[in-house]
Amino acid sequence: MAAAVPLSPEPLSLEPRLEERLASLLRSGALLHTLVDALGSPLNVVLPDQIAENARRFRAAYGTHRLAGRVFFAHKANRSSALVRRLAATDAAIDVASLGELQHALGAGFTPDRIMATGPKNPEFRWLAARTGVTVNVDSYGELEELATLVGDRQLPRIRVVLRLSAFDGPGVRMRTRPSRFGSPAGELEHLLKAVERHGDAVELVGVGYHLDTTSLEEKARALEGCIRALDACRSRGLRPRAVDIGGGFGVDYLAHGEQWERYTSALTAAVLGRRPAITWRGHGYGLRNDAGTLRGSLALYPAHRPVAGARYLDELLSLPAPSFGGRPLATLLLENLYDLYTEPGRALVDQCGLVLARVLEARRTDSGDHLVRLAMKADDAGLEEHGVLMDPVLLARDGTRAAGGGEPVGVYLAGSLCLEADLITRRMVFLPWLPRPGELLGFANTAGYCMDFQTSGAQHQPVARKVAAWQAEGSWHWCLDEQYWPITRPGGES
Repeated sequence: MAAAVPLSPEPLSLEPRLEERLASLLRSGALLHTLVDALGSPLNVVLPDQIAENARRFRAAYGTHRLAGRVFFAHKANRSSALVRRLAATDAAIDVASLGELQHALGAGFTPDRIMATGPKNPEFRWLAARTGVTVNVDSYGELEELATLVGDRQLPRIRVVLRLSAFDGPGVRMRTRPSRFGSPAGELEHLLKAVERHGDAVELVGVGYHLDTTSLEEKARALEGCIRALDACRSRGLRPRAVDIGGGFGVDYLAHGEQWERYTSALTAAVLGRRPAITWRGHGYGLRNDAGTLRGSLALYPAHRPVAGARYLDELLSLPAPSFGGRPLATLLLENLYDLYTEPGRALVDQCGLVLARVLEARRTDSGDHLVRLAMKADDAGLEEHGVLMDPVLLARDGTRAAGGGEPVGVYLAGSLCLEADLITRRMVFLPWLPRPGELLGFANTAGYCMDFQTSGAQHQPVARKVAAWQAEGSWHWCLDEQYWPITRPGGES
């Protein structure tokens, strides 16, 4: 006889990892309630000093391997003016992927020598990039030709370019990195270099690079090794590129406890197979499905527990051996050839840099007996489900206190404020320390990377979240509107 399925799901927590600065802000619950009362729900809060700290960590990884180069913040991860302006006051650089981002970076204090233009480029984007003299990460042969023609026709100074490559072959067994819509196949390098030589009066080749959408260290190591071979080919032709751009994808460790992630994903599998009560809205499987008792599909979630992430991921990548260079570490090859290293962290550089606050509107029971909590926000305002990031929000009582623990957790589903069945903040059941009451706040921590504003909209005339910058000085928290923040001395201390 099959074992009986329990009537109610066992509590499953996914506690967010909180470093001290963000944890301190969440302990200031009274301030957060005041901000939401004044500026509305949802509300985005960013921490500019944290992005400066994260940039220092990446630079420290460079220092460990005695490498020179630049850390370029992938601006698309967050639109905040405060974060970009604070970063402009460091030695970091910025990667822009649109005309608007380029204008924003220039206006925030970045000089052209600290800006790289990447991604698809319309004529206006290319024109401003060439006119201001930023480095251009060239995605294809056609783009290289268009850029060289623009420089020649407008009689502009030579523009620095990085050739983005893809589809690298591995040594020995014929293996390739996964396909990418970005970059020219590495096998077309000679064709690209002939164009660089032909347009030598318009473009200056400063490096090669890649963009890979993968968490695999081995794939990225293969691509980096391929880039070093490409630079050798450039030098054999008399060209003198000096940099390798390895893109982003260094990741974030979102959860405080790895065992919670393992427990949750195991429980999700069991729930999909009907071996325990459902722990998701209407049995949503996050890519998994039950095919007559057999588990099918694959888990479509961001690996929320990543102990090797951010600057640590970079350190491990640089330490890997390069088989086609006698197994020497990749960092050693860069150092021996005096190549600069370019990185483009986005999510990793805004790790711990912000949170989304939302007011509870109501809590009620559904016809199936589940607790449904409706928030004054849309699913796109936090974007957790869209980006496959699972972690618990922090519940803040009206008096500003957080849960002390010890009570019986309550499983709830979080719904948004749109008149759409699909507007769910979480499709997973979230276990909170008590059933939220109207007027209380939920804080979605560590959402500055893509989740905060990457795809938000004003659908149904619902408000788009305001954004504030917060910083600590003289033992207290201070704040201003995001667009009013500048990294200069202000009342309360140095921001």
